[in-house]
Amino acid sequence: MANYNELINYIKRNIDIDNEDLQTVLSYFKTTTKNKNEILLPRGKNSQVSYFVTKGCLRLFYIDATGKDITRYIAFENQFATALVSFIANEPAEESIQVVENSELLYITHDDFRHLIKTLPKWRDFYTIYLEKAYVNNSKRLISFTTLNALERYKQLFKINPDIVKRLPNKVVASYINISQETLSRIKSKFIFQDERG
Repeated sequence: MANYNELINYIKRNIDIDNEDLQTVLSYFKTTTKNKNEILLPRGKNSQVSYFVTKGCLRLFYIDATGKDITRYIAFENQFATALVSFIANEPAEESIQVVENSELLYITHDDFRHLIKTLPKWRDFYTIYLEKAYVNNSKRLISFTTLNALERYKQLFKINPDIVKRLPNKVVASYINISQETLSRIKSKFIFQDERG
């Protein structure tokens, strides 16, 4: 079952919080385990929960107008995952959350999250930092789609987050950097060959 040490460390890395406030925050998080391929949030449902991964992996994805599966975000250990637009606006989600690996999770409901924002100034600080990081990450990804070719995107991903390449199926990796599985296979073969040659 998920434990709270990773969440404690994550919070403390982002804000300076005293033990009393920290314990208050932790009291609103519950533990759960989920199996690979489970859908935690189907498209069209309101995102009422924010997850923190202590073991495993979650992905947020949507289906575009052509029926293509697009992975927008991947959360490994020590990362939060929620359909953020739905969570903020309290409206039906345009994306789904799927369990990619058997996972141990901590979660907090939308109402409890909002309650902490209203009652704990430090949690408001945490939320601001979280939103800023999410905005920066999304902006960088969108820019990479228009300024980098497929090989450059793969190299950037391997440099910034190699776990995505090493742990996840080609289908998910390809949908995350917006290329076909065939293109990804060619790139990985070329990349490995170059690596072996030094």
